[in-house]
Amino acid sequence: MTLLDVRDLRVAFPAPNGAVHPVDGVSFALARGETLALVGESGCGKSLTALALLQLIPRPGRLTGGTVRLGDVEVSSLQGEALRAIRGRRIGMVFQDPLTSLNPVLTVGDQVAEGLVAHGMATRTEAAKRAVELLKEVGVADAEERARAYPHQLSGGMRQRVGIAIALAAEPEILIADEPTTALDVTVQAQILELIDTLRRTRGMAVLLITHDLGVVAGRADRVAVMYAGQIVEQAATADLFARPSHPYTRGLLASVPRIEGTLTRLAPIPGSVPPPAQWPPACRFEPRCGERFAKCAAERPPLLTAGTAHESRCWLMERGR
Repeated sequence: MTLLDVRDLRVAFPAPNGAVHPVDGVSFALARGETLALVGESGCGKSLTALALLQLIPRPGRLTGGTVRLGDVEVSSLQGEALRAIRGRRIGMVFQDPLTSLNPVLTVGDQVAEGLVAHGMATRTEAAKRAVELLKEVGVADAEERARAYPHQLSGGMRQRVGIAIALAAEPEILIADEPTTALDVTVQAQILELIDTLRRTRGMAVLLITHDLGVVAGRADRVAVMYAGQIVEQAATADLFARPSHPYTRGLLASVPRIEGTLTRLAPIPGSVPPPAQWPPACRFEPRCGERFAKCAAERPPLLTAGTAHESRCWLMERGR
């Protein structure tokens, strides 16, 4: 059952020579209880896509097209109190850097409790008690004491757990986790990802996991959407995408993931970097960096082409059976 349906999402920012669209026609669906991973390099538009879902686009950016449907609610058309009723209550978000997203002058307990009070789900006394329970649920040791601490007094992993507790406080149906393991060591990364997966199972919520690392999503996501230069370039079930990547960009991302099994080989980086939106090629946006390009790639913009059941790729190689 589809819980979140995003269609042709477009975000624009003003530029000297006209508007640029760092999110340009993004479409995906998310089912209840499912984890969808949105993957790509920095600068591809992943985080901005997540912010657009809740109309949190930083100014002077604005949503210029597309729809975001949460069940029977058109979120992209909401304003004021109707929109605030969705934020946190039906869709919770874990931001990329907890040190900057948490309020430095409020205790973490107060920040966890704030959402419960704002949505009228508890009195301040009840919310304070529930905040301690939530901190325990996300694995914060000595939760009663930590609830009285300020963000700078906690480690990076603990701050991230607090961010998850805040996002879960109002029991949302969807959790958006934007690069939840950034700047954490490998052990803590694994703990945070396992925590999110456990909470998804126990609460029955859906998860949109945003990451630049395909290695993170193996075994954790049901489906993967690969994003490049503001567009989804490949989308498939996780096992299918890892076994049969269709887009050269996806193959490049997989080739750059370190492996500890099998024959040791040198990592193969993708040449170049993601260009800024004002410099995107007019046809295939990956064409300048692609080692498999041919004449049509620079002449015509590829649509999402089907490569089997529920496997889509934005690449002209699909016509050649590759």
